[in-house]
Amino acid sequence: MIVVKVIGIDLGTKSIKIYKKHKGVALKEFNLIAKETKTKKIVAAGNDAYEMLERTPRTINVSYPVKNGVIADFDNMLKLLNWYLKKLKCKKSLFSKNVAYISVPWDISEVEKRAIYDLVNHSEASIKKTFVIDKPIAAALGASIDVSSAQGNMIVDLGGDTTEISVVSLGGIVISKLLNIGGSRFDEAIGNYIKKKYSILIGNRTAEQIKINLASAYKEEEGTINVYGRDLVTGLPKEISVSSLDVYDAIVEYLFNIIDSIKFVLEKTPPELSADIIETGIYLTGGGAMIDRLGELILKETGLKVNVVDEPDNSVIRGIGKIVEKSHSYKSLTSIPKAKKYKYS
Repeated sequence: MIVVKVIGIDLGTKSIKIYKKHKGVALKEFNLIAKETKTKKIVAAGNDAYEMLERTPRTINVSYPVKNGVIADFDNMLKLLNWYLKKLKCKKSLFSKNVAYISVPWDISEVEKRAIYDLVNHSEASIKKTFVIDKPIAAALGASIDVSSAQGNMIVDLGGDTTEISVVSLGGIVISKLLNIGGSRFDEAIGNYIKKKYSILIGNRTAEQIKINLASAYKEEEGTINVYGRDLVTGLPKEISVSSLDVYDAIVEYLFNIIDSIKFVLEKTPPELSADIIETGIYLTGGGAMIDRLGELILKETGLKVNVVDEPDNSVIRGIGKIVEKSHSYKSLTSIPKAKKYKYS
């Protein structure tokens, strides 16, 4: 008896989510791999690898195989994907003909899309058919938007490494702009700001916790958090208090870069669709949408109302899940990249 399993994959820079038909989101982990430097043996993956981040000796390397929305290290990403699929018991079998759907940024090259497509086909999960879904379309579906209608909708997806600003209509993307600004860029900015202001060196994980606790799109004194770092003068550990004002000063430039790009996309949007967006507003998805009062700032700068989607960091996988469950209804939204097969070594 042939067994067909259908899965959906949201491959992000910071995290990976896998959806299984009739079961929902079956896996949500950090997209990280830890390997021994000499032997290349996998020591840990996913959430376990995250616990090792910035804590390892020189004999172990921890890395993200995806950068700026595209695969930067095909070999490590393939090993990671096989690790995750094995965890979900999606193995090669003579009696399995599995189907996979995976999201890809719209504003990348066909070759980069093909690499993501081939990644799934090279996996150890007996994938018979693989289809790609443009990430803005998946995010829109996850926001309960009828993407097949003629009405124009703007989706701003703030991810771990990128922000994708798109206008969708009639099941397709009219215009899209991909920025290399995301959660990791905010973390980096916070770390650099603290280094410059306090002469304290902190790790990316600490910077991320500061962001989660204090990041706001408005300059206001609402809270502080105590963190530890290394004093660059004495070389000794030191505790400092970081305020929400510090975080605002660190990330505000990037927030306005995103807003400027929203304005750019609006300027390039056809008038009829612009009228729709004035009525429906802008939809914020992705983890970055949880920055406090970001919607208010976008409203102030653009004059358009902003809808922050429920559980915005799960918008894309929710949309993929809808396609997995009713693939025939959404067939027109999926595709196979036209570029030549990715050269995997």
